[in-house]
Amino acid sequence: MGSSISGTMVEIFLQYIESRHLKQLLDSKTIIFYTRYVDDLFIIYDTTRTTTDCIHNYINNIYNCLQFNPTYEDSAQMNFLDLCNFIKTTELETDIYRKPTTIDTTIKYLSNHPIEYKFVAYRYCINRMLSLRLAKERRTYQWKTIQTITRNNNFPNKLITKLKQKIQRNTTRQKPNKKVNKNNTKWATFTYYSPKVRKITKLFKHTDIKIAFKNNNTISQILRLKTTNNTQIYIKSGIYKLTCQTCQQVYVGQTNRS
Repeated sequence: MGSSISGTMVEIFLQYIESRHLKQLLDSKTIIFYTRYVDDLFIIYDTTRTTTDCIHNYINNIYNCLQFNPTYEDSAQMNFLDLCNFIKTTELETDIYRKPTTIDTTIKYLSNHPIEYKFVAYRYCINRMLSLRLAKERRTYQWKTIQTITRNNNFPNKLITKLKQKIQRNTTRQKPNKKVNKNNTKWATFTYYSPKVRKITKLFKHTDIKIAFKNNNTISQILRLKTTNNTQIYIKSGIYKLTCQTCQQVYVGQTNRS
């Protein structure tokens, strides 16, 4: 898997290249906008000062082992990470981008998992939809997409609607500045066998103990090889015999264990 510091070393190297070789392009306004997420770059440049070929060749000539493979805008549209950027005359408009290979499978509503686990994917999608500056029609389309995903995973529409309303209230409401003493917070873990376990966890609702759930039907446990437990034969009292594999001599002993 490589060294644990390899990611940090790569980030230091990329920041060095940016400060040494790309900063001058930004200072001269040749590149108007530049941002990077790990190894994905998004660049807006002045077409009166340079061309795509010039930028491409300049970056590829910094180090021979570092090659830049650009993707150019198509029909005034450019995808970057999970965003689709539309280039307008005076501004950029944003939409949510989903790859053609994206599937709409999440944890099923009827699966034996905590409801918090089931809502994670939808909470992320709703937060992203509400936090981005989307046009009204694009936000409406994204909400319909989320509802389609929930239907395909057997979620009642009213639950997702309530989740959306809750997130909207939390984003608009001003939260009071409460100082939380993390040193007094303790966590307790419960195995989630069924919703009945919440009858026990509700007892900790008004305490400083936070509850976390875990499942015992994980993929690693399902795929784990089942081995025969032979430890019982070694914890019993009795007479035993050991045979040397080299000289074939036999040793007989006795053990007494409680």
